[in-house]
Amino acid sequence: MIARYTRPGMARIWSDENKYRQWLEVELTASESLADLGEVPTESAKSLRRHADFEVSRIDAIEAEVRHDVIAFLTSVSEKMAAAGQAEHSRWLHYGLTSNDIVDTAQALLLKQASEPIAEQLAELHGILRERAFEFKNTVMVGRTHGVHAEPTTFGLKLANWYSEVGRHIERFDAAREQMRVGKLSGAVGTLAHISPRAEEMICDRLGLQATAISNQVIQRDRHAHYVSVLANIAATIEKIAVEVRHLQRTEVREAQEYFSKAQKGSSAMPHKKNPIVSENLSGLARVVRGNAGVAFENVALWHERDISHSSVERVILVDSTTLVDYMLSKICSLVRRLLVYPERMARNLESNGGLVYSGQLLLEIASKGVLREQAYRWVQRNALRAWEEDGSFRDLVDEDPDIRGVLDRGDYERAFSLERQLRNVDAIFERVFQAH
Repeated sequence: MIARYTRPGMARIWSDENKYRQWLEVELTASESLADLGEVPTESAKSLRRHADFEVSRIDAIEAEVRHDVIAFLTSVSEKMAAAGQAEHSRWLHYGLTSNDIVDTAQALLLKQASEPIAEQLAELHGILRERAFEFKNTVMVGRTHGVHAEPTTFGLKLANWYSEVGRHIERFDAAREQMRVGKLSGAVGTLAHISPRAEEMICDRLGLQATAISNQVIQRDRHAHYVSVLANIAATIEKIAVEVRHLQRTEVREAQEYFSKAQKGSSAMPHKKNPIVSENLSGLARVVRGNAGVAFENVALWHERDISHSSVERVILVDSTTLVDYMLSKICSLVRRLLVYPERMARNLESNGGLVYSGQLLLEIASKGVLREQAYRWVQRNALRAWEEDGSFRDLVDEDPDIRGVLDRGDYERAFSLERQLRNVDAIFERVFQAH
């Protein structure tokens, strides 16, 4: 899954090389900060910055024996220091720290890196939706509830609704990634027994993080659960757009469709097929991210000050969730930007029901003339059902109904069946949506 869907940037971020590079940066920053506080020899901190390094293959080999990744990492770094003739300075590496001081703090750096392309693509999707919303602001189509024709709307309103939703995701994601921008170097049970609060704050600040106010051996996983749940929410909106495209591309509807190149093929057996494969893929991948959110919540409760039941999980769900959402955003940006829209088909579908979409407004017109609402409803419904069952014109049947004709004049009919009246507040909705962002 990851190998197939990881884009180049995410592949680099979540590589073992970059993970260990962030571990090393936390270690070196800690040594330098402690040196500034007089707790580590300055010469040793400088030597570590100049000579400390590692080899991923060597870490893997050591871990296969010792069964501890941080020890394997530290051993590889110490070997590099010895090879450079700086072995005596290695004793100040990892001074006063425990494994999770490094792992959790470095993970915050990795998530900070992984969040950048996601934030950029959310902003890109927001802009694309805005542009296309104004392009189709007045493109009339039938609105559907329960999949059934309801009342007129515009395709621009549909896009504006998605735009507004993505705007909320931008706010949520900014808040979630800010909550993840924290580190901890508070030791084995979070008591700062070997590193002072001042040192912890200095180290985190130099790494571009904030020190957690309190922790035990780990940064508390409510942060991670919230972060992954926001990713799942973003994926759900991507799926929401994708499902709508899948519906609009159905043969019976054909109001919009994914871009389909001349060289593209939809079926090995049926040459006529144009399938919404991108949308279907996005719908499937959203399920994975939503599933990961549930697993992230399972990680919140750990035994006492820490167990490692969350660790193996996060090696999967954090990589997968950020990678998949990054991929999904890339795909949905392309899909919306190149979406083929057919206004003529939209108009034809709107007109295909013989005016049934105006039944609600007709009901209000009759009621406004003093007819009880229940009576007006019966008059309108009997004509609507007949038009539906006989595939006839609702407008013609209403024109011939003696009860309705006895109440409404010609002007009333025109108002009831006026498309302009139905959509008279589109401008106001657009102003409200796009002024807010």
